[in-house]
Amino acid sequence: MNQTAAKENGRERAISVRHLNKVYRLYDKPSDRLRESLGFFGNKKRSRELYALHDVSFDVMKGETVGIIGTNGSGKSTILKIITGVLNPTSGEVLANGRISALLELGAGFNMEYTGIENIYLNGTMMGFSEKEIDERLDSILAFADIGDFVTQPVKTYSSGMFVRLAFAVAINIDPEILIVDEALSVGDVFFQAKCYRKFEEFRSEGKTILFVSHDLSSVAKFCDRVILLNKGVKVEEGDPKTVVNLYKKLLVGQGDFLPGEDGEDGSFSSDHPDEKKKETASPGVTGELPRNPDTIEYGEGGAHYTRVALYDENGILTNSIGKGTVFTIEVSVHFDRDLEEPICSYTFKNLKGTEITGTNTMFEKHDIGPKKAGDDITIRYTQRMDLQGGEYLLSFGCTGYKDGEFRVFQRLYDLLNVSVVSVKNTVGFYDMNSRIEILDGRKDGPDTGNEVGDDREYRQ
Repeated sequence: MNQTAAKENGRERAISVRHLNKVYRLYDKPSDRLRESLGFFGNKKRSRELYALHDVSFDVMKGETVGIIGTNGSGKSTILKIITGVLNPTSGEVLANGRISALLELGAGFNMEYTGIENIYLNGTMMGFSEKEIDERLDSILAFADIGDFVTQPVKTYSSGMFVRLAFAVAINIDPEILIVDEALSVGDVFFQAKCYRKFEEFRSEGKTILFVSHDLSSVAKFCDRVILLNKGVKVEEGDPKTVVNLYKKLLVGQGDFLPGEDGEDGSFSSDHPDEKKKETASPGVTGELPRNPDTIEYGEGGAHYTRVALYDENGILTNSIGKGTVFTIEVSVHFDRDLEEPICSYTFKNLKGTEITGTNTMFEKHDIGPKKAGDDITIRYTQRMDLQGGEYLLSFGCTGYKDGEFRVFQRLYDLLNVSVVSVKNTVGFYDMNSRIEILDGRKDGPDTGNEVGDDREYRQ
């Protein structure tokens, strides 16, 4: 693996992947594998090919941080395992220039009967370090893991949290030239996760090469110089994080498979073999609709119901991933089944614990819908800036109103959609105050020109 990589435009390649293929043969019965290998079927094949990777090529230059994203089954983890030597490719070439540390399956290779200290030396030796080199790194490994006297106890007595802390500490503190990470930064409690991310940032500031897989689009946007998008084993796109993440968001809501066709245009392939094309499939449900939560809570007396719900990001892309600080639109369509005097339509964001964070309705916004007749349809667009912290939220909708002076619920849809807020900067609490900060030398003297705290004249201008 550690062969010298070529240079490109004066920059040295850390990783070079060329025409990589990984093919698995699938059999209907286990006995068919043996019988085919012995030639019992002659030239007739009893297996079918599944391409985990198909003709994938890319370079990672020294000092770059490159992310790989894609839906489940797109080949992300497979390609990392081939680069690290865990798997062999069916064909193609991988060259790596530098010592690799891989955070793939944390704790792989640990002996459960050995103590934590013994496993540190065991894993260090497997990574190619001498006992002296491990001695030099031992203190930093123990400090990072922070599991106290348990390091002298057998690993089989550890909690799952202690186990991954030690495994992560061993992998992260061997001073690699190339760090390969597969969804391993969110281990342990929140304090340990913060420590992991600080170490990650330290590696980047030192100019180390990082290749990582993540479903966390916030991390991808924050850390990556370039992003590679895979789908069904094929490289779909490679480029700056914003462009590739936007394409990924389209793919997530079923707007085509986005796989390169023979003429270079976007197309799609069959699920079994990338060379066999199929027609694009529409998004689930009504056109333009996002995937719904199967556990949505719905109730109401009837009289009106939602027929369509959609979210669009700042670029007008249908998605359930919204960038923090960007303007997005919630668009809904409502059909009225009977005459209603004063319907009110609303939306509410809740966190995963069910706490209502924010929301609004047509009455609060002073946009009266007015009386509606049975058979009427309306579409409402709510446009606003996303200032919630990065994370996962649930979006609920309602249509209510008054009849004979009494409040009525015509339809409520609780937790209908999941919304991911992608952020490169989070603050404290549920939403961002968008503070403006100035650092002034010395102590401020002179008469007050307003409240030291809370003077909002600059914001009102």
